[in-house]
Amino acid sequence: MKKQYLLGIDLGSSSVKVSMVDVASGRCVASSSYPEREAPIKALQPGWAEQRPDDWWDYLKVALCRTMKDGGIAGEDIAAIGISYQMHGLVCLDKDCRTLRDAIIWCDSRGVPYGERLARDKGETWCMEHLFNLPGNFTASKLAWVQDKEPELYAQIHYIMLPGDWLAMRLGCEAATTACGLSEMMLWDYREHCAVECAKLPPLVSTFGLQGRVSAAAADELGLSAGTPITYRAGDQPNNALSLAVLAPGEVTATAGTSGVVYGVVDNGERRATEGLNTFLHVNHKLGMMHCVNGCGIMNSWMRHTVAPTMSYDDINRLAAQAPAGCDGLTILPFGNGAERVLANQSIGASIHNIDFNRHGQAHLLRAAQEGVAFAMVYGMEKIGGIKVIRAGRANMFLSPLFRETIAAISGATIELYDTDGSIGAARGAGLGVGIYASAKEAFATLQCLLTVEPQASNAINEAYARWKECLSATLQRPRFSE
Repeated sequence: MKKQYLLGIDLGSSSVKVSMVDVASGRCVASSSYPEREAPIKALQPGWAEQRPDDWWDYLKVALCRTMKDGGIAGEDIAAIGISYQMHGLVCLDKDCRTLRDAIIWCDSRGVPYGERLARDKGETWCMEHLFNLPGNFTASKLAWVQDKEPELYAQIHYIMLPGDWLAMRLGCEAATTACGLSEMMLWDYREHCAVECAKLPPLVSTFGLQGRVSAAAADELGLSAGTPITYRAGDQPNNALSLAVLAPGEVTATAGTSGVVYGVVDNGERRATEGLNTFLHVNHKLGMMHCVNGCGIMNSWMRHTVAPTMSYDDINRLAAQAPAGCDGLTILPFGNGAERVLANQSIGASIHNIDFNRHGQAHLLRAAQEGVAFAMVYGMEKIGGIKVIRAGRANMFLSPLFRETIAAISGATIELYDTDGSIGAARGAGLGVGIYASAKEAFATLQCLLTVEPQASNAINEAYARWKECLSATLQRPRFSE
């Protein structure tokens, strides 16, 4: 019997990752990502962040070619395709579905004042009752910036899309988005159960189910078979929760890639307004409450390139662990990747505090960066409250024992690490969408917990976290220079 595979694509801001899951065994048999080093992000002005959609396509071609070659997989062996993607971006298309400008991606801060203006115009009460959020720095606010600053281009926009919507269209789907996607854009009305009025929205398709088929042109470029069904798409954080089988209220997942995210599922009736957290439709139309730290893996990456350019991440993790817990008083705030939602959309920048040239060295800096990111994630977890178990993929910063042990110690939560990632989750989502799996339980039957980290009390870490919060409070009260 000929083997069949499910193709999962994870379109991130650092790379595009592709995985193949064997239908019969449920196991990932091949995967690859490209580029190997972090993909470039254009910052033409402070607080801006843009990427070229055609670059995403080029990254996909390389990663998919490698994955199919490594797995010995032909295009006709693929039963369905699923897509995960970086959330909250803005892709602008003309009437012929051509991109009009580079995509304004999730960590771009230029929309903040426009989101504040939208909140004033609509009223905060209306926003919280209908959007379950303030417009903040999400897609709708980015579109308002384009309307104000690039009116000629705005007039040419026929459709706006999220990055995953654009990729699905490029593969062969009709222009479309999902209800979950609209909730990411701040264009879904929870009370009315419909899209907020916006003339530039494409039609809706379901998160799971036939969304389109690979076109002949895309098949020729990618080595796929024309007609292969595309049956799932979701933003990276809801998809990450799916990949860890987090679907029921009370279940929580975390990621520590370019950004750090804690995502918990709640019942629709339990939704509450919480400063610094955001609410989105989950893939099963429950609600996901999300805490995001923009400056997570990108902080670790910056340290690697700037402080330890000849070292691997494994080497960095080992060296960082040689510094004492609390880093002899050295404290780092990791907020250097745009406006932070947990800080009420302020851009305070990353900063290093209490550095002593006679005591602190390379290991202290590397450890303080990891502790700072861990502290920032726990800071948001405290707003969610009641977290006892955190599920995460064994990837990115969760590969660092120091990082995961710090989160466990401060939060008091047990951390479970699994053999999965966003691209594998997207592949299994495709299997649900095409009907290969009858239920999520069946789709994730082979999910394995690789490591459990129990919280260990540490006075040094507790003191360091208290010092970090004091430093953050003082920084937030300090006058900011205009950029």
